[in-house]
Amino acid sequence: MNTTRTNPFSDIETLPAFEAKPKTPRTIANDQVDQIVEASGFPSREASLPPTAPARSGRRYKTGRNQQINIKATPQVIERLYKIADARRVPLGELLEQALDALETSATP
Repeated sequence: MNTTRTNPFSDIETLPAFEAKPKTPRTIANDQVDQIVEASGFPSREASLPPTAPARSGRRYKTGRNQQINIKATPQVIERLYKIADARRVPLGELLEQALDALETSATP
C-alpha cells in the first residue's frame, strides 16, 4: 500500500490552463436593455414580497406565569382566542384559566 500522497501542484505547467478569462466589456448600455425588456414584455425577476398579516398588538403582562403550553389549532381558532383575549384585556394564560373554570363549573352535576 502506498502511504505517500501525490502533490496536485507538482505539474506547474498545467496550472496556467485554469486562469480566469479577462472580463469582456458590455456592448449595450443599461438603459437600452431596459427599453428592450419593456418592449418585449419580459417579466421582472425581482422578488415580490408576500402580503403581511396585520400586526397584533403587544401582549406583555407580568403575571408570574412561567410555564409554556404548545397546542395546535386552526387559524380560525387562534384568531378567536386572540380576539377574546383582546376584548377582555387579559393574557392568554388568564383566558385559559377562565375557560377551564367555566368548563368545570358547567360540568359538575
